[in-house]
Amino acid sequence: MCGLIFLYKKGEDDKTLLNMAEGSLAEIEHRGPDDKGIWQGQSVVAGHRRLSIIDLAASRQPMLDPLGRFILTYNGEIYNFRELKKSLESRWNFRTSGDTELVLAGLILYGESFLNRMEGMWALALWDNQEKNLLLSRDRIGKKPLFYQYDNNAFSCASELNALTRLSFSPWQEDIDSTADYLRYGYYLPGTTAYKKVYEVLPGHVLKWHPGSEPDQHPFWSLSIGHFSGTKKHACKILRETLIRAVERRLVADVEVGAFLSGGIDSSLIVSILSKELGINSKTFTIGFKEKSYDERKYASQVALLCATDHFEQRFENWDRDKLITLILKYAGQPFSDSSLLPTSMVSELASKKVKVVLSGDGGDELFSGYQRYQARALLRWYSRLPKALQENIKKLVQSFPEPVSHHSRSFFKKAHLFIDIVNRQHDETPYIAPLLYSNEVFQKLAPDLTGKGHAPPGLPPETSEDSLQEMMAADTLIYLPQDIMTKVDRASMAHSLEARAPFLDKEVVELAFSLPRTWHRRGFRGKRMLYDSFHDLLPNEIWYRRKQGFGVPIHQWFRGELGIQLIDLAEQMNTLLNVGFIKDMLHIHQSGKRDHGYRLWNIYIYLMWRHQQIYG
Repeated sequence: MCGLIFLYKKGEDDKTLLNMAEGSLAEIEHRGPDDKGIWQGQSVVAGHRRLSIIDLAASRQPMLDPLGRFILTYNGEIYNFRELKKSLESRWNFRTSGDTELVLAGLILYGESFLNRMEGMWALALWDNQEKNLLLSRDRIGKKPLFYQYDNNAFSCASELNALTRLSFSPWQEDIDSTADYLRYGYYLPGTTAYKKVYEVLPGHVLKWHPGSEPDQHPFWSLSIGHFSGTKKHACKILRETLIRAVERRLVADVEVGAFLSGGIDSSLIVSILSKELGINSKTFTIGFKEKSYDERKYASQVALLCATDHFEQRFENWDRDKLITLILKYAGQPFSDSSLLPTSMVSELASKKVKVVLSGDGGDELFSGYQRYQARALLRWYSRLPKALQENIKKLVQSFPEPVSHHSRSFFKKAHLFIDIVNRQHDETPYIAPLLYSNEVFQKLAPDLTGKGHAPPGLPPETSEDSLQEMMAADTLIYLPQDIMTKVDRASMAHSLEARAPFLDKEVVELAFSLPRTWHRRGFRGKRMLYDSFHDLLPNEIWYRRKQGFGVPIHQWFRGELGIQLIDLAEQMNTLLNVGFIKDMLHIHQSGKRDHGYRLWNIYIYLMWRHQQIYG
């Protein structure tokens, strides 16, 4: 995997452009420590940092076509590149054996329509130095990042925000609508960033730009809700074949491929397919925690033994909050409040000592109805039919009990409190966009000046409007998955020069999952029924039926100690749009043990840390 940059500035001198490119590439050296390349033309420069996975000795970038007209800088892996290459060989004389030249040739010969034939993950910039046209693109789910900024006579893009700042000719300013989005969701909505006039290319889109014009961005792929016409038994057969093929595709590499193994269903299934279906006993990697409610090593070890993997695990005794803050501010480049970024970084660091590529189980929850919030929505339909007085009594009863700080998978009362939160937010989450951290009423108390602020969310497939479960799954696939999960995995893995590949997010798997009837995904309150029915022989029931457990850190406990003091100090020091008194009240309730506001407090803390960095450096 790699990192890319591009800068066009009409009339700018070559030395200035080159210095800016060098500074930008230095910011993303971690994305590609094996090689660096720069191409420069009149008023334009493109750069690349390379992590060599395929065609190790060749395929240097930026790559030019034989005539020197087109320049490609590309971050990604195309898993079907060998099949595509055969279809182009009659029209193109290939000089290398990797996928970079395949992408270059395909785009030159077929234009943007070639993107629909590519299966993989990518972010790319193709510059036509003759016509002065730029084409950018990201893969369908947004696994690889690409940020950009522009005006009439300048355009720059980069794989990370900190690299893009080095390509800017003016200071960046906070975008208040984006701040409102971040505080509501914990991340930014697709296409937006924390900054005014700084954007992210949308997943599954192409962006075209010519000096003196506005960018034209449009989709080359969109999620559609199909209608599977066969029987469920036939669907299970097809799903099994498709996911096995997706795993096999992601083994394309000239280096060893390992796997993350958390002990949950998704990563365990990927490892089991590697072992039992493909005959590969890979290296697997697990992180353990001293807090029992967060530790999954028992299950990971069970799967590793079952699949005869070369298993590596590491237990972390003490959490390094400073390291987590550095991860967010340096590699994310803007607030990001998913605290599992830290353990994801830790397991990436562990894996990077042994391999350059790992497979992950990301996407299984969104595609196959694995999240507990889907179960909660089903329960909500039953709850809403109860008499109002009974609903209020249930709510009061739950709230009379203190909320435990243990992981939510371990505690009935924890789940009950989380369910009441959903009850309180149900109207604010209709239509469903993503899980909200606050109801509108609470958000108004936290940030009264941000009420009514925020960007319009992207549209969902119209077919989902009549099915609340399918609407949630589609929204999570198009919003939560790229903006939270893929962001976390990309930044955490690339911080350690490790490439992560997600078989569940294969185009064929995604489209198959969304063609299946909703009733096939869940049975009662249990999700992932299609995975179980298709692969039940590959894993023991102890894995299939274990309680779902997230990959989190004990931030709840942190705010009952020193971090709570730091939060209030920051809130009082920074002149922001947040209500300091309300933050103090929320912290007091949290520290008293009545409610667990850990995730909300962390969301605020990260924002304040970022603001502090913006002002004081």
